[in-house]
Order: sequence, then C-alpha cells, then structure tokens
Amino acid sequence: MSARTRRARIGLAARTVLAIVVAVVVIAPLYWMVVVAFSPRSELLGGAVRFFPRTLTLDNLDRVFSSFPVVEWLGNSTAIALSVAILTTAISLLAGYAFAQLRFRGSTVLFFIALATLAVPVQVIIVSLFRIVTGMHLYGTYWAVILPSAASAFGVFLARQFLLGIPKELIEAARIDGAGHVAVFFRIVLPMARPLVAVLFFMSLLQAWNDFAWPLIALRENRLFTLPIGLLYLQGQFNSDYGATMAFALLDVVPIVVVFLLFQRWFVQGFARSGIR
Repeated sequence: MSARTRRARIGLAARTVLAIVVAVVVIAPLYWMVVVAFSPRSELLGGAVRFFPRTLTLDNLDRVFSSFPVVEWLGNSTAIALSVAILTTAISLLAGYAFAQLRFRGSTVLFFIALATLAVPVQVIIVSLFRIVTGMHLYGTYWAVILPSAASAFGVFLARQFLLGIPKELIEAARIDGAGHVAVFFRIVLPMARPLVAVLFFMSLLQAWNDFAWPLIALRENRLFTLPIGLLYLQGQFNSDYGATMAFALLDVVPIVVVFLLFQRWFVQGFARSGIR
C-alpha cells in the first residue's frame, strides 16, 4: 500500500468519525426530547429516566391537548409560516434576478444596502415595526407578522448568487427571439432554479415557524398565537411537568423535520450551486 493511499484512507476514516460525532451531537437532544415526551410522569419525577422508557405513554400529549388549543395554534403557525415562505421566496427570486441579470444605475449600491441590513438585529427595529403595523391598523392580525417578514436580505443574496450561474447565452437567445423579462424569468430562469426555490422556501418557512419575539408582540389574542408562544404559556402552566413540555416541543419540531426530509435533496443542491459553502 502506497503512502498516498494510506493517507487517503486515514483521511476518510477521520471524516467518517467526525461525521458520526456531529450526527450524535445533533440527534441526541431530539432523541432525548422524544424519550421524555413519551415517558410516564412517575419515571420523570423519580429521576429514573432511561435511554428507552420501560413503558410508553401518551398521557403527556393528552394533557397538552386538553389544556391548550394546540390544534388552533398549529393552524396559526402553518398559515403564517406558509404565507411568509411563499412571499419571501417570490420576492427573493424576483430581486435576485434583477440584481443578477439586469444592469441599471445604482444596482450595486442597492444590493450592498440590502446586505447591510443583515447586520441590524430585529431588536433594534422592533419599535419601528410596531409603529408601522399600528399605523396601518394591522396590529393583532396575521398580517402584522407576515408582512414585516415578507422580504429577506439573505434570500436576495442567495438568489443573486444562484442566478449568476445561469448562462447568459440562454437569456440573450430568448431576448433575441422577442421574449421579455417576464417570459425569460418564468420560462427559462424559474425551471432552472428549482433547487433555489426549495432552499428559499425551507429557510423562510423555518425562520417564520420558529419566530417568537415579534409574533409575541404583534399578536394580542390567544386564538391567534403560534406554537412557540404557546410553549411559553405551557411552561408557565406546568412548571415541573417536563413530559408535557417536551411533548409540546415535539409537536413544534416534527413538522419542520418532515419538511426538511422532503426538501433535503433540493436544499443541498441549492446551496451547492449558489456558491455558498
């Protein structure tokens, strides 16, 4: 065995071990959440929680559903997250196409101004957002949460990087044939950008689904709350009921995990082709 082959095998083994360690670190909290969610309360209070409970129970889920309008909150989270994801994906694609394929005065300056907003934390502008939504008479509605999140500077950046990789010859040929920018976008760019669409949709969906601070301020009625806000109320109701808390957290996590598994292939392709490593 040559030294080069030996080094290659050692490198492969090291990467495999590192991947396994990272996978365990990532999966362990999720697995522990599942174990606690389905463990009897007697085991949790007795401090005898095992890696696999002796008996599985749905009592924790029953207490959650009987004490809170979880189904209604799940519907609110789904409606808000889907609306934000659709709007953010559409706006990011259109803006990314403009910055990548169109040349107009001030485009570079506008693009860097958009990127500069990434350095501004939401806590800095939350008072301004509140004044805007109250001035538009949207406070206490879904739109108070959806509209401020309908555009993403990182989404525009990711779309621009991806669309820069589309051959200009295709666009120029379509333009010569008489196609306008709208036709070029929908007939050429959009079919080639399916991985990008998946990435933008999943990222914006995840951000909107997990958003807590702004929905807590913008939604004033209990019936409009989302799951992250509901989890806060559950923790106040069950201070020591870890089983119910983990069962509620499981309901919050499972939909996003399912969506990620469905979009995983497109998600990886979108990042790989966008130039983000």
